[in-house]
Amino acid sequence: MPSNLLQLAVRGALTLGLVVAIASAVPLLANPLADSLAAQQHAQKVPRKSAQTPAWLPAPGTITLPLWPSGVPDGRTTPDKPRNPAARPEKNMTKAKDPLVAGKPVIRLGNVSNPTLTLYAAKTNNTGAAILVFPGGGYQILAIDLEGTEVCAWLNSIGVNCILVKYRVPDSGPYPESLSALQDAQRALGMVRLHAAEWKINPQRIGVLGFSAGGHLAAAISTHYSRREYPPVDAADQLSCRPDFAVILYPGYLAIASSDFVFNPSLPVRSRTPPTYLLQTEDDHVAHVESSITYFMALKAAGVPAELHIYTEGVHGYGLRRTNLPVTNWPVSVQRWLHTIGILPANP
Repeated sequence: MPSNLLQLAVRGALTLGLVVAIASAVPLLANPLADSLAAQQHAQKVPRKSAQTPAWLPAPGTITLPLWPSGVPDGRTTPDKPRNPAARPEKNMTKAKDPLVAGKPVIRLGNVSNPTLTLYAAKTNNTGAAILVFPGGGYQILAIDLEGTEVCAWLNSIGVNCILVKYRVPDSGPYPESLSALQDAQRALGMVRLHAAEWKINPQRIGVLGFSAGGHLAAAISTHYSRREYPPVDAADQLSCRPDFAVILYPGYLAIASSDFVFNPSLPVRSRTPPTYLLQTEDDHVAHVESSITYFMALKAAGVPAELHIYTEGVHGYGLRRTNLPVTNWPVSVQRWLHTIGILPANP
């Protein structure tokens, strides 16, 4: 074990244990990204058509489905809040002056009003496990490669099917300020379960993984799965949208910064909240480490198996691009955790 890495393992009443890992190294170049509502609000969620042309296309050989083939539901929580107009073209918002991550640029996808899911199937060694990936971007853009396609490539390499969710932005969250992103996440998970047999996926081994705002979305669907936030569309909405596990990486919005980082009450953690892996750095000045700590403590209080890893340095928005920072080795830790909770086969 490197001298600059200290891991403290705590074993208690939780079935799978609670782990805190703390590590230090040199700073990474940052890439800062920026209960259920009353039933009567559903009357306001009228589907609307979207003829938007995509600015980003997935790789050949993947399967892409629209989340809302008959029209996108209204995600506003107040009628006077402006919609995200479909007439505004989806576009790559990346600029030449944007900071690089591990020496490479990031595709920042914006103005998404026609959300989709894209299946990146595990071509070899398909374990039957699947993970829906929610890229981050402060609910304003989607870091579609850094926290999307690159993650799918890694998941496929370990035998996990990846479903990349291109959810609506901007102003689609955090829940309950807007329902749009949570609507898209709920719908996507139901659709994956509907297609599970066709896609060679075990419907009881479907999880979520999110970064930054996408990490908050992973927590939101982990705590808001008992009722859809939109009128049913088809058979997919009769299936459970509860994830079987969650991986939440440098999340935002889990603690309220303006109130001394108290836990966000709009995320009602209960005993049925899925097992969760959390990761953040102490120097994350965008989302703040308290987000992960407060959520972990809520999971612990509810008796939910959870694992928390805190590193000293790393800042925010590193995806899984490797650097000399220990925090960027998190995929190894997540893979080990997936074996631990039985999502991946036990190591020989």
